[in-house]
Amino acid sequence: MDALLIIGGLLLMLAGLVWLVMRAFGTSLLWGWGSLIPPITLIYILRHWARARSAMMLVGLGVIPLVVGLTLLASKDAERLAAIVRLDWLKPEVQEPAELAIELSGQLNGQPFRPQQGELIDGVLSLREGLDFFAQRELSIRLPQPASGAVRVDVLPQDEGQLPEVELSWLLPEQDLPEARRLSRGYTLHLDLRPQAPNRLVGDFHLVLPPRFKTSLSGRVELYSDRLRYVGDDVDRSFDSRDTIAHVLQDYLQRRFASRDVRELKVPPFTFEGDSLELQVEALIDQRSERLPIRLHKRPAQGWAVEGDRFAPLPAVAEAPPASQIEAAPAEERVSRPADRRQRFSLARLQRNPEQYRNLSMRLSRASGGTVEGRFVGIDADGSIRLAQQMGSGGGQASFSFQPEEIGRLELLEP
Repeated sequence: MDALLIIGGLLLMLAGLVWLVMRAFGTSLLWGWGSLIPPITLIYILRHWARARSAMMLVGLGVIPLVVGLTLLASKDAERLAAIVRLDWLKPEVQEPAELAIELSGQLNGQPFRPQQGELIDGVLSLREGLDFFAQRELSIRLPQPASGAVRVDVLPQDEGQLPEVELSWLLPEQDLPEARRLSRGYTLHLDLRPQAPNRLVGDFHLVLPPRFKTSLSGRVELYSDRLRYVGDDVDRSFDSRDTIAHVLQDYLQRRFASRDVRELKVPPFTFEGDSLELQVEALIDQRSERLPIRLHKRPAQGWAVEGDRFAPLPAVAEAPPASQIEAAPAEERVSRPADRRQRFSLARLQRNPEQYRNLSMRLSRASGGTVEGRFVGIDADGSIRLAQQMGSGGGQASFSFQPEEIGRLELLEP
């Protein structure tokens, strides 16, 4: 409605100005040519108001819907109005640099195809042009089987059997939903993609469809192999995708249970509608099935993180020494030594095997603040962790009990 009012007002004003110029030419040829220059137009209006009055009334009439339309637009979308006033629509559109190096020549459905997005995930290769929900033009190739590692596919028009399925879709300006075409044979396809760290596939791409599809593409493509994004060597936790959330949860569970053996992570369906998520997560941890309620928050600098995550990083995995060094080691060095229980100590391990840590010195940091050091006595019937602390030289002893949810961090001080 606001656009119609603005356009209608401008048309009325334009009609009034044209009428004014025609009245000026009717007065004299000199006034007619002079009225095309704004200062002389104003002089003509003042000198010949009787002849110019009707045209100026039409211009004034056009001002009314123009002002009403601009007011409605400002109330609904102030940024759009500011862009119109700044004449941003006259400036050439600056395209953001593409994340992927996709260099294809040819056409899709008879139109040039310049995809900005590409991926090969779960056996489906997708190339999209346009960043809206419905792509302006899109090509999808569904492989017979999901591929891992290098991908090489060659298809000729006469080939039979189980072949990749090709789907084209395009969205015309006057349409709300895209049109699609699909075929499973009678085309030429060549794919030769190689993995590139951390999560990309790079290589040659050639596709020729039957003439009625008006589609022929050739060049090199770069595709994502999952829905993670990286900043340097680290995962970008601010990118909204299911794979990002799964990565954050995997890392959190490994540190929470002090174990790298976290498998079969199951995350329920969810949507990114805000900066927080509440999920019921299932996973197999150290051969035990765990089901946990987890709340995640997204912060501007940190990205997605689990609420209340205070668990320390896992120790680095030590590399095995070369076999030559093992053979050359003296016999006394091969004598077994007791393992340092501090390396993999955690609250979960303490709860599973309390007898292994009885009477050892520990430091407990409470989630609400404060630190207590003492010797581990045992676990009470209600699951509380009990520490004993020697009091001065009198020989007295103080005992402290802490519920697991009160503990922010628990450290073992003795091997």
